[in-house]
Amino acid sequence: MTLSYLIGVLYRAPGIILATIVYGSISLMCAPFDNGGRKQLTVARAWARMLLRIAGARVTSVGAENVDPDVAYVICPNHVSYMDTPVLLSHVPANFRFLARKELFMIPFLGGHLKRAGNISVPLEDPRGSLKVLSHAGHAMKQNGLSLLIFPEGGRSVTGELEPFKDGAAYLAIKGEVPILPVTIIGIKDVLPMHSHHLRPGRVTIRIGKPIETTGMRSHDRTALTQRLCDEISAMQRLGHA
Repeated sequence: MTLSYLIGVLYRAPGIILATIVYGSISLMCAPFDNGGRKQLTVARAWARMLLRIAGARVTSVGAENVDPDVAYVICPNHVSYMDTPVLLSHVPANFRFLARKELFMIPFLGGHLKRAGNISVPLEDPRGSLKVLSHAGHAMKQNGLSLLIFPEGGRSVTGELEPFKDGAAYLAIKGEVPILPVTIIGIKDVLPMHSHHLRPGRVTIRIGKPIETTGMRSHDRTALTQRLCDEISAMQRLGHA
């Protein structure tokens, strides 16, 4: 049993749980006075920064200047770890909500918080239902100027390599007539590997690419747009740490 493992058991894991309870409670108190979800997003960002500190993740951000806070995007990162979410919340300077799988909204406490904060449930097991949700979300983005974050792989990658992209993100961006923002997170898999509860300190880089415009595109363009998104994220992955 290593010293790192003991620290993880005795300090990091309980610290994560305590921080989640404290910030979750603050968010719940804000919810009745926060119709737009901005206050809850601020609390979520503070929670995310705390989790990264507790985990010992040293994050370097590259490309934040590519984000205009007043523009709505479909934000598309790779996905390898549950710690992706704190990195994204703390380092993507956009007013965004998550499109998350329906099962997460059924978890006590977490599910209610996700819904109150304005995040959107997607029934992945129901293709027709998913398409309907994406279509409504696209129209909402256009009307409200709100960014949405969706993991184009649909779930976490076991190997860390990119899994085949689904075209839901491209469909959403085209429907909403908003740019796609490619994002790559490098190194987070070493902080919290898949199927592990043992947090390890580590170096993390988040790269935010240039937005991909969707002006003039139609639904049938989503396959080509999905491939371009995949190529952009893959290229940023190959750059490695900053």
